[in-house]
Amino acid sequence: MIPHSRPTIDKKDAELLSDVLLSGQIAQGEKVAEFEKQMARFLGVEGCVATNSGTAALHLSLVALGIGEGDQVLLPTYVCAALLNAVNYVRATPVLVDINPRSFNLDVRDLKAKLTPRSKAVILPHMFGLPADIDEITALGIPVIEDCAQAVGATFQGKPVGSFGTLSVFSFYATKVITTGEGGMVASHSQALLEKVKDLREYDEKDNYRLRFNYKMSDLQAALGLSQLARLADFISHRRKIAGLYSASLKGFAVDLPQESEDRRHIFFRYVIRAKRPLAAILRSFEQRGVCCRRPAYKPLHLLLGLGGFPGTEQTAESALSLPIYPSLKEEEIEKIVEAAQEILR
Repeated sequence: MIPHSRPTIDKKDAELLSDVLLSGQIAQGEKVAEFEKQMARFLGVEGCVATNSGTAALHLSLVALGIGEGDQVLLPTYVCAALLNAVNYVRATPVLVDINPRSFNLDVRDLKAKLTPRSKAVILPHMFGLPADIDEITALGIPVIEDCAQAVGATFQGKPVGSFGTLSVFSFYATKVITTGEGGMVASHSQALLEKVKDLREYDEKDNYRLRFNYKMSDLQAALGLSQLARLADFISHRRKIAGLYSASLKGFAVDLPQESEDRRHIFFRYVIRAKRPLAAILRSFEQRGVCCRRPAYKPLHLLLGLGGFPGTEQTAESALSLPIYPSLKEEEIEKIVEAAQEILR
């Protein structure tokens, strides 16, 4: 069975991890500081703060912005529950927003319609590696937290995603674009916000008491992150090459293919198509041929909460299918996926 996702790990990664392990300094230390420095340089921001997960990065970002009970945080409904969890951690009110079914990103028109005087932040994911309409959303004058968990290395108007928002968050989970096993990052142009996040990240040796957290990244994780970041351009090149093969192979079939545009660079964290037949049967057919495909977002948040009124998302949830795409896919595996897709989606 070809898995839907898997990390791309090589001997260099293992050697760097071994060096840190044998050094005796395995908790947060110099490697974390170096990873933060390299990420900030890559993004072109003031600085970065590493955390132990993407959820922790988002939680700390909300706290640093002073968001709490009575405040509204807007976020798309077509995402995983981690975003909703972070909003609930700070006791704010989540306001769900529909998506554009062509881009899978937040629908700006629906966002504008749901803004109120209580709206204190927008969480803006760049879904599946395609940059969202960041310029339109930052122009609204409300703090924007870019969620780059699926889009590190993507660009909008020539600038990397993660460099536009008030704050930006990243995830380095095992199957993300680059991995530290578990881990995350907060980025910002604001030194004041970065200092708040850094203070909140750990609770020990403080001169005063406030609620702080144990959200630190280890040097083991950071060593892997540094190794992966050095290969990011190669990872993205492989992803885009595979995506090009898929698009050429499925052109004219009964599916809607991923969209690209001149002002934004898609990195294809996921290769998501929209099928025109029931998904359950399609997923079973792929499994029978030894290919694991997935619904790219398992269940929209509004359905988890028993809500309605999100037509773009519901249309997408009923039709969106994610094919395996990652740098460690072998040529024979890609051929098998293409052959299966052509047979099933014809």
